[in-house]
Amino acid sequence: MKKFLIVLLCILVIAGIAVGIIVYNTNQTEPSIALKEYFEKLSNGEYEAMYDYVITDTPKEEFVTRIKNIYEGIEAKNITTTVLTNTEDEDNSSIINVTYNNSMDTIAGNMSFMNTVKLQKQDEGYKILWNSSVIFPDLRDEYKIRVATLDSTRGAIYDRNDIAIAKDGEANSVGVVPGKMDDTTDLAKLAEFLGITEETINNALNAEYVKEDTFVPLRKISKDEQDLKNELLQIKGVLITDINARIYPYKEATSILTGYVQDDEGKTGLEYAYNDRLKGEDGVEIYVADENESKIKTLQTKEVKNGENIKTTIDINIQQKLYNEFKDDEGASVAMNYNTGEVLALVSTPSYDANDMTLGVTDTEWNNLQNNVKKPMFNRYLASFVPGSSLKPVVGAIGLKYNSFNQDDDFGKSGTRWQNDSSWEDLYVTTLTTYSGPANLKNALIYSDNIYFAKAALKIGRSNLQKGLDEFGFNDKITFVQDVSKSTYGSMDSDAAIANSGYGQDQMLVNPIHMAMIYSSFANGGNMLMPVLERSSSSSSTNIINGTSSSNNLGNSGNSSSFGTSNNASTKYYKENVISSEIANTIKQDLIAVVETGTGREAKIEGKTIAGKTGTAEIKENQQDENGTEIGWFNAFDEDGLLVVSMCENVKDKGGSHYLLPKVRTVFE
Repeated sequence: MKKFLIVLLCILVIAGIAVGIIVYNTNQTEPSIALKEYFEKLSNGEYEAMYDYVITDTPKEEFVTRIKNIYEGIEAKNITTTVLTNTEDEDNSSIINVTYNNSMDTIAGNMSFMNTVKLQKQDEGYKILWNSSVIFPDLRDEYKIRVATLDSTRGAIYDRNDIAIAKDGEANSVGVVPGKMDDTTDLAKLAEFLGITEETINNALNAEYVKEDTFVPLRKISKDEQDLKNELLQIKGVLITDINARIYPYKEATSILTGYVQDDEGKTGLEYAYNDRLKGEDGVEIYVADENESKIKTLQTKEVKNGENIKTTIDINIQQKLYNEFKDDEGASVAMNYNTGEVLALVSTPSYDANDMTLGVTDTEWNNLQNNVKKPMFNRYLASFVPGSSLKPVVGAIGLKYNSFNQDDDFGKSGTRWQNDSSWEDLYVTTLTTYSGPANLKNALIYSDNIYFAKAALKIGRSNLQKGLDEFGFNDKITFVQDVSKSTYGSMDSDAAIANSGYGQDQMLVNPIHMAMIYSSFANGGNMLMPVLERSSSSSSTNIINGTSSSNNLGNSGNSSSFGTSNNASTKYYKENVISSEIANTIKQDLIAVVETGTGREAKIEGKTIAGKTGTAEIKENQQDENGTEIGWFNAFDEDGLLVVSMCENVKDKGGSHYLLPKVRTVFE
């Protein structure tokens, strides 16, 4: 037994030595070392030095160019070489076949492959018998390495009903083919049609790459411009081709909302806000091609990652209707489902066509947009404006919340002109109309009594008024997919400033989206909703279109007590119980009276209950300024879950806030 163990031990030792010799020979032989040094030179970019390690008929300059173009073309980095075996060639003892594994990071990801090359003994050591298969096993000298981009698709933006408001589609590229042009080709006319200069056309035609049969692109246009295309095709040499393009089917109605894309990067709007999710990641394929550019073998592929589709809560029907009503005005409109916080429309007018921006505008077109006094590229629903009387329900709610007065308190008649005391000197609060009955909260809202709310603000006091406004979200950054301007109230550093703030003047500024959130508390039992713009799979089934709803918890038309409080689990509150349900109901009933019998009568729809408040804000240097302008507001909600906030600038000569009433009414009809 002892003798057997000694023999076995000897066998294991011998085997271990043999294994050691194999490992040593594989990694430390002259051929292995030469091969590794060759690839070390490659890793260091020493392409000319690599030539010293090879035996080849390929001239050095051609060798260096091929190596450089291939490895840099595939962006090869972190090249590692592991020698696996060394075997003597059967036909020539001076040649050693070395099998190795190459691994490298490339533009298409990590590539790893096994290869075998021949190294021949020379006086100065072993050299590689080189041909292109040393680079990749399937590569021949006449073959090429190609890198192809596999285009990804940018995600689409949809409305709540899966209607695309931004998507990848097709446009046209207009250009000329020099060989098809003749003396009749009218470049001046072509330039006029395309909105470019003759110089631009001539510069394009004189580019170095241009040959007789080259298509020289000049301008992208929409596929819809059939009349223009017909005119262009009358010019000798003009060719129109199809190209991929980002398109916006609803044009001006959604362009400020969606924004636009250039070079696959969102520049403004939702294209910018969701860019990281919408933008895909192109794939890459590295392959061997023969002399006819036919693919021989794929070496490495990085898969395409298409962009994510975004489904919004927008209802394109409401979006279009609000846009059409206000398209010629400088204004903003926000529509919201006050039971869920889902934003149904975000409109800023006037607007522009995002398709033009994607296809490319001329300097003249861009300057016209930038210098337009109506600012068609300015997103008004993200900005803040003086709210005027549309803030009065908020002040009333704060007064009731802090017990500064009750809804039936009569503040007394003051006519149409009032000041708190003589310290105000020539400063007066004015209101437009007088009315019979007590000067209480309901009548003050119905007749939009500035004097009542100036007195109300003073009764509330600076501290509680500011505290109440803060609880409604003033001075707070609203969480939203886009950057929403804060609503602010200024310093209120005097009794006059406090009084003027009570009816939405002085330094008051409110954002339209925030205004919709505030009014949602009146419709929703005192709960102030967060605005939601992205529709998830767990969203409510409520589907408001043209002011109607399929939700069962919103009540019946015509019943003023049927406005429901949301119990939807997906609803997100900015603040629950910002006011009590009793206060919310009081304000709501008063706002119904505003539409039934007060300043909002022009929005009344028979058989339908609408609550709303008008607001006209004066924008002027001082009380004596007669050249100032006015901002009009109308904020309204119905019994079916639809809330609309609309603001319009420069309404002084259009009837003030009354200009908005019939326009907003159409959304509820």
